[in-house]
Amino acid sequence: MEEFGVQDAQIDALLEQILDRYGYNFTHYARPSLKRRINRLYMLDRFRDFEDFRNRIQYDADYFRHFVEEITVNVTEMFRDPHFYRCLRQEVLPKLAAAPLIRIWHAGCSTGEEVFSMAIMLQEAGLLQKSLLYATDINPGVLEKLRKGIFPLRYMKQFSENYILSGGTEDFSKYYSARYDWAKFDEQLVKRMVISPHNLATDRSFNEFQLILCRNVLIYFNKELQHKALQLFDDSLEINGYLALGGKENLKYSPIAYKYRQFPDHQRIWKKNI
Repeated sequence: MEEFGVQDAQIDALLEQILDRYGYNFTHYARPSLKRRINRLYMLDRFRDFEDFRNRIQYDADYFRHFVEEITVNVTEMFRDPHFYRCLRQEVLPKLAAAPLIRIWHAGCSTGEEVFSMAIMLQEAGLLQKSLLYATDINPGVLEKLRKGIFPLRYMKQFSENYILSGGTEDFSKYYSARYDWAKFDEQLVKRMVISPHNLATDRSFNEFQLILCRNVLIYFNKELQHKALQLFDDSLEINGYLALGGKENLKYSPIAYKYRQFPDHQRIWKKNI
C-alpha cells in the first residue's frame, strides 16, 4: 500500500476513468472532501497499490457501486431542521394547493427521509393524491432503500420530535408499522413518488416543477458545479415556483440570483419571480 494514500494526480486519472467507463462525473466535486473519502476507502479496503484500486473500480461493477456509496454523502433524517419544514407547511404548500398537479423534485434525496417528510405534509394538507414527488440521487443504492420505505425503529423518536416541531399534529406512528427493529412506512406515501437515478453533474432537466429541494448537496460541489446545478434547477422551475437549499447554501453569488426573492428570517427558500 502506498505510504501517503492516493495523490491528486492519481485522483484526476481515476475520475477520468470513471467518467469514461460509467458516465459518472465526479470531477467538479469539492476536492478536499472527495480526496478524504477516496483515501478512506483505499485504506479501509487495503489495496496493494493505486493500480490495484483503480483496476478494481474499472472491472468490478459491484465494487464501483460500493465506491459510489462511500464517496457520496448520505446524512439525512425526517423533518430535519423543523423550522424549515414549518415554513414549507405554512407558507409554501398553501400556495401550491391551487395547481391541478403538484410536481416536486427532491434532488440528491439520499435514502429518502426528506421525501417521506414531504409526502406526510402533503397528505395532512389534503394534497398528496394530486402530487408527484420526483426523488433522484446519483447513488442507486440509496434509492433502493427509499423504494422499500424501511428505516431503523430507533430513529422514530427523533423523527417524531422533529415532526411535532415542524407543526405536525397527528400521532407520527400512524404513518408506519413497526416490526422487530424496523419501521415500514405506508405504501400510499411511496405510490406518489417517482424514484430514479439522476446525476446533477451530467444529466439535464426532465420536467417542470413548482418546488425543488436540494438540501446539503451543493456544499460538496465546487463553484463551477454549484452554478451548473443551480442553472439546472432554474431551467426546471416554473415562474412563481420555489427553490429550497441547505442551511449553508445560498443563491447570493449565483448568476440566477436576480430572478429570485429569498424568504424572510433567513430561511433557505427562494421564490422565482422571473
